[in-house]
Amino acid sequence: MRELMLWEECRAKFIRTVSSDPAKINSIVVMAQERWDFVHTLKVTEKNVSFIFDDYYEIIKELLVALMLRKGLRSGNHQCLFTFFSREYPEKEAEVNLISQMSFLRNRLDYYGERVNDRYFRENYKSFEEIIRWLLKQIP
Repeated sequence: MRELMLWEECRAKFIRTVSSDPAKINSIVVMAQERWDFVHTLKVTEKNVSFIFDDYYEIIKELLVALMLRKGLRSGNHQCLFTFFSREYPEKEAEVNLISQMSFLRNRLDYYGERVNDRYFRENYKSFEEIIRWLLKQIP
């Protein structure tokens, strides 16, 4: 696993306290759910697996944004979302590690054009689904 940013650094540089806005939280959750519904309509192929993977990453990231907002916090970067998740839910270490790995692969895809391996996606697909279901339960 890549090392997470320290919570103290996140608080000092990237996280701010905000009012919990139920309408905004709901809107983010609805969009994440709609994206999730959409990816379920797609057949995974070697040509589109990277794009589907990117959608899974976005769904998880947006649900983490909503979860932080529910707690009255907003992050200026993705890494602090993961640090927040790790800090709030230490029992979810395996999930934090997987999300951090997803972030690395997603950055390789976006910035270097490196495709996501079809086998990697198929081996981790169920875990992506479980993380999404769990996050949705945490955001009433």
